[in-house]
Amino acid sequence: MMHKVTEIKALPEYKLWLHFDDGVEGTIDLSDRVGKGVFALWKDPTAFQEAEVGSFGEVMWGKTIDLCPDSLYLKVTGKKPEELFPDAFE
Repeated sequence: MMHKVTEIKALPEYKLWLHFDDGVEGTIDLSDRVGKGVFALWKDPTAFQEAEVGSFGEVMWGKTIDLCPDSLYLKVTGKKPEELFPDAFE
């Protein structure tokens, strides 16, 4: 089952609060990515604050960065991929 992000809030220190379509919510820390590859955009802290939810439930910053909602869901819940997608691991 795929989950979609329905609401986000950019927090200080490169953290995001996320709310998913099944009611799960939580905060993730993305500070380890700042300045690396496409995440160089975030060297300007105000750019990080411009996060938005895309049409597929992904988190995006313009057309430069988008984060998969499933990977975000795994981070928030602490679940493993085989727990979220059991049919893919049979």
